[in-house]
Amino acid sequence: MDTTRATFRRPFAARETLEQFWFVVSVSWLPALLVAIPFGAVIALQLGTLTVQVGAQSFTGAASVLAVVQQAAPIVTTLVVAGAGGAAICADLGSRTIRDEIDAMKVMGVSPVQRLVVPRVLACIGAAVLLNGLVSVVGVVGGYFFNVIVQGGTPGAYLASFTALAQMSDLWVGELKAVVFGFLAGIIACHRGLNTAPGPKGVGDSVNQSVVVTFLLLFFVNFVITTLYLQLVPGKGA
Repeated sequence: MDTTRATFRRPFAARETLEQFWFVVSVSWLPALLVAIPFGAVIALQLGTLTVQVGAQSFTGAASVLAVVQQAAPIVTTLVVAGAGGAAICADLGSRTIRDEIDAMKVMGVSPVQRLVVPRVLACIGAAVLLNGLVSVVGVVGGYFFNVIVQGGTPGAYLASFTALAQMSDLWVGELKAVVFGFLAGIIACHRGLNTAPGPKGVGDSVNQSVVVTFLLLFFVNFVITTLYLQLVPGKGA
């Protein structure tokens, strides 16, 4: 709540937000791409084999793309953002905490939440949304390549099934997940960093805890959002 309220207060640390956004993106985009390629390939190969067994090869494209856009892309993006950018943010704030810089800011009347936490949370949200789109494209292209080239699928059927079953809400729910997951990654990293135990060991423990808690919460929140989406938004043609 403190972070949400501080987001709309002046002055807004625009430069700090841009610097943190660039940092998170710079350390996350390459790992995200390297994870997205095999992720998309595994989904395409598994679904391609399954659809052949049940005689529904024409729906391979739709199933693969929807799985990547709705599930794989937001999860992969947030795992990388939390593991790379979030860990660095937690370590930075933890180091500031054990050096008493945070207490010094409070003594000078500067809000650590407004000055440090808000820019980093917004940077994680922006990076997650941007990388989610990038991972979605790479995952879909990788799935198309492996289905068509490796499994001998039909390019026209792959694309036609996608356009027949997919809808814009599938893309929006993926972006919504990216926003929520990015917020969670940023807020947990900042919280653990600002509540670090004294000493270098405390910083290491905080980084480890932030990553683990983010991963666990990520899958739970993904389950909740996916369940609500499938219950509230009817599928195309349903």
